[in-house]
Parts: sequence; C-alpha cells; structure tokens
Amino acid sequence: MLRIPTPAVAVLALALASGALAASGSPQLQTYFQGTVDSPTYQQQTFQRVAKHWKQPGPKGTPALGKKTIVQAILDKDGKLLSTAVLTESGSKAWDAAALAAVKKAAPFPPLPKTTASATLEAHFHFAWVSPPG
Repeated sequence: MLRIPTPAVAVLALALASGALAASGSPQLQTYFQGTVDSPTYQQQTFQRVAKHWKQPGPKGTPALGKKTIVQAILDKDGKLLSTAVLTESGSKAWDAAALAAVKKAAPFPPLPKTTASATLEAHFHFAWVSPPG
C-alpha cells in the first residue's frame, strides 16, 4: 500500500482510451502529489501532460486485470524532471516501460507555483488496468 504523507495530496484520475481492449478492461491513470503544491491548476496541467504522452502497449503488453505500474517522479522548482523510478511493477514489461516513457516524455513540466514552499515535488503516477465501468 502506498503511503502518502500529509499535508497536501491531490488525486487526479482519468480512464484512458482503450479501443478494442475495452471488453476485458481499460487503462486508468491516477496521479498523487506529495508536498505543498496546493494549486489544482498545476496538478491538472501535470496530469494532462503525462496522460497526453501515454501510449498503451498492444494486447500482449497489457497486465492482468487489477495490476498497475507506479512511477515516481521528482521535479524541481523549474519543472525539470530530476529523477524517475518504477516503484511498483505491473507484471508486464511493456506496460511498465510505456508508463515510465509517458512520464519522461511529459518533461519538462510547468514550473512549480510560486506559493510552493519546498524546492522539489514528488508525484506518483499510477497506470492501472481495471475493469471497465458498467
């Protein structure tokens, strides 16, 4: 279980387009921000940049239903991507690689809001394969 420290955590979620694969599941992206970033606009911009760069692998690269990849990203005040790490693997090397690539390709991110007290921001991007709604 991922533990997210206080004070501020924002969760943004999006069911990403999955085309023909929707019958068995669908991809979902959730983003968790740690630290003192309290700007919904900044959080949404960061989330949208990663979602835009997500390229789902084909059917053979899809993990089992309910599995996910968690990618950690550390950003500096200017939005530069300082580091990335796969914290949780999905069981599919292709899915994990696509998740990591989406975060890396989304960089650089917007500069942190001026109201942000810390010098860096930690964000976790969860790329999951979930049951379709319905």
